[in-house]
Amino acid sequence: MPKQSTNMSGLQCLATENIWFDKHRYDEAEKCFYEGVNGPSTQQQQSSSHAGGDQELVSRMKSLELENQTLHKVVENMRAALQKLESRVAMLEKTPVLAAVPCAKAAPVQAAPVKQVKVENGGGDDDDDDDDIDLFGSDEEDEEAERLKQERLEAYAAKKAKKPTLIAKSSILLDVKPWDDETDMAKLEECVRSVQMDGLLWGASKLVPVGYGIKKLQINCVVEDDKVGTDILEEEITKFEDFVQSVDVAAFNKI
Repeated sequence: MPKQSTNMSGLQCLATENIWFDKHRYDEAEKCFYEGVNGPSTQQQQSSSHAGGDQELVSRMKSLELENQTLHKVVENMRAALQKLESRVAMLEKTPVLAAVPCAKAAPVQAAPVKQVKVENGGGDDDDDDDDIDLFGSDEEDEEAERLKQERLEAYAAKKAKKPTLIAKSSILLDVKPWDDETDMAKLEECVRSVQMDGLLWGASKLVPVGYGIKKLQINCVVEDDKVGTDILEEEITKFEDFVQSVDVAAFNKI
């Protein structure tokens, strides 16, 4: 009897205990605990990655739709421009045909005048009548035009010949150095000015101290560029080697 009462009390205890009936709640709590410790499960990661992929796919579809709409607009604009171009080409093709009609009608009005033929009464030879008819016109007008053209050319050539040509000139400043302070500078300048050639004109000169009692001759000249150059001037002046040590171009200016 006591053993039976003990068994009955165990069953009653199990009947009053609800832990197994709420097992799914405990499983969910355990799952949340381990997810908090170890991170989300693989299934949730996959579901989140699928959600992100879906969003990316939706955004790409929207961008493709926008591009499609833009392309439709471009195609419509090109189609409208092509229609306008075709209409213009059709109008241009019709215009020459319309313009050719008045030209064809006006052609007889612009015909060259025909010279009147003088016919003598009393008949005559057919050869004489043919001689009176000038089929090709006269060459007098062409000869007159050619003569006027030739006169104008001759007048232009004469006017051009009378016009003076511009001669290019340059102003050159030369530094002529002696050997020492005992060199006769007056004789040196006389030697320099003795250099004469076509297109050369000597100008002013002065003595410039160099140092240690030595002075150099600084002389100006004007030359025609086509006739005289600096090289030939230096060559001619340095020929007076008893007085001249060197020649340098201090300044060169176009006139």
